[in-house]
Amino acid sequence: MNLTVTPAAEKVIRRFLRFDGKPGSGFRLKVAPGGCSGLSAEFSVEAEPQPDDAVIEVNGLKLFLPEESRLLLEGVTIDFSDTPLQSGFVFRDPKQQASSCSSTAPVLFDITELKIQ
Repeated sequence: MNLTVTPAAEKVIRRFLRFDGKPGSGFRLKVAPGGCSGLSAEFSVEAEPQPDDAVIEVNGLKLFLPEESRLLLEGVTIDFSDTPLQSGFVFRDPKQQASSCSSTAPVLFDITELKIQ
């Protein structure tokens, strides 16, 4: 699978995994079609992958990705943006065309949606 995690995103993911405190935990990323940008996402820190998850290791990080997420994230770069107005993960897809909202901005997901399990 071709998926890139920038150093900024990696740093935030490591913080979430460290906060969970369980050795071997992974960062589950579930992405689905929907929303103005064309994608909606849910994040969680989990002790083990779910049965349909693939475990993708990026620089020692364990990412748990369901099948549909793997298809949608192919070729995507996951970044993290922290500005005075908003903080969140940014998904940059070189295949992405203008959305139905007439925006070509990267997909941004607010980290307040993170679920720690």
